[in-house]
Amino acid sequence: ELQVSYAIGVAQPTSVGIETFGTGRLPESEIERLIRDHFDLRPAAIIDRFDLRRPIYRATASYGHFGRPDLDLPWERLDAVEELQRAAGLSVNGSE
Repeated sequence: ELQVSYAIGVAQPTSVGIETFGTGRLPESEIERLIRDHFDLRPAAIIDRFDLRRPIYRATASYGHFGRPDLDLPWERLDAVEELQRAAGLSVNGSE
């Protein structure tokens, strides 16, 4: 679970919180560092990364907007997994 908090007029998040519910392979503080180091969390950058100015409301109005592989939603893509695994010193896609 990822929690990001913002304050009005402040571009960078005021806090980033991680909760793995005991399932993480890394300490939560390390996951937080990786997120801060590898993702631009400014609101404008998030809008650009996930193409949020492109309205797709009709497609996501029913059945939700998470866990929808049929829609190829930009926030469902796993394009940063290998980069994060390398940065964390973990095996990439199961290789040692």
